[in-house]
Amino acid sequence: MNILKKMTTAVIGICCSLNAFAQQRSGGLEIRHLTGDYYIYTTWHEWAGKLYPANGMYVVTNKGTVIIDCPWDTAQLQPLLDSIEQKHHQPAVICIATHSHADRTGGFDYFRKKGIKTYSTEQTYQICRQKKEQEAAFRFTKDTVFRVGQHALQTFFAGEGHTADNIVIWAKDARILYGGCLIKSVDNQEMGYIAESNLKAWPQSLRRLQQKYPRPAYIIPGHESWASNKSIIHTLQLLEAHAKSNP
Repeated sequence: MNILKKMTTAVIGICCSLNAFAQQRSGGLEIRHLTGDYYIYTTWHEWAGKLYPANGMYVVTNKGTVIIDCPWDTAQLQPLLDSIEQKHHQPAVICIATHSHADRTGGFDYFRKKGIKTYSTEQTYQICRQKKEQEAAFRFTKDTVFRVGQHALQTFFAGEGHTADNIVIWAKDARILYGGCLIKSVDNQEMGYIAESNLKAWPQSLRRLQQKYPRPAYIIPGHESWASNKSIIHTLQLLEAHAKSNP
C-alpha cells in the first residue's frame, strides 16, 4: 500500500515528504515529515460552525521529542504522543506554546500529567491565569533558546499581532520559521479571529520578523497550508486590505 493510499484510509496520515501539502479537512490527526527531524502535525476543531485545521510541530532529538503547540482537538493528545513514540521511539519531553489560545495551550494539563514539561512566556502564562485557562508549568521572560539533544529552538517575540503575546520559534539548523498564528497561510483570504489582535502593531511585527530571519527555508503558519514561503507577505497584504476596508 503506498503512502497516499494509507493517508486516505488511516486516521493518522504520515507522509515522508512534502509531496502532499493540501490539508484534508477530515478531522483526526495528520502528521507530515517536513525535513530532517522536524514534523508538522495537524488537528481540526469546529469554530463558527466550520471545521478548521491547526498546525503544530515537533522535533525529534536524542534526548526526547519537543512539541511546539498543543493539538487543537484534545481528543488527539494521546494519539499524538502514541504516534511519536511508535514512529521515533522517543518520548515527548517538552511542549512550548506560542500564545495563549486553546489551539496552542489546550493540552497543557494533560501533557503535565504525562510528565511532559510545559513552557510559555510569562505574558502567555498571565493571560491564561486571568482567563482561568490551562497554564504552563514553566515560563520564560525573554527570548530563549531551548537546547534539547542535538537541536536548538529559539523563541522570538517580534511584537504584538494576532495576540499581545504571540511568539515564533526558529530552528536554525533547518532554517524553519514556525510562525504560529502571527502568520497567515496563503490559503487564508480573511483575517479570521482578531478580537484580541493589535492590527496597528501587526505589520511592524511582521517586518521585524523578516529582518530577523530573512531567508527561511520553511515558514509554518498556525492554520492551513505551509506550501508557500510567501505567507508573511500575504499576511501583510491581508492586513493592508483589512485596514482599507475598515478605516
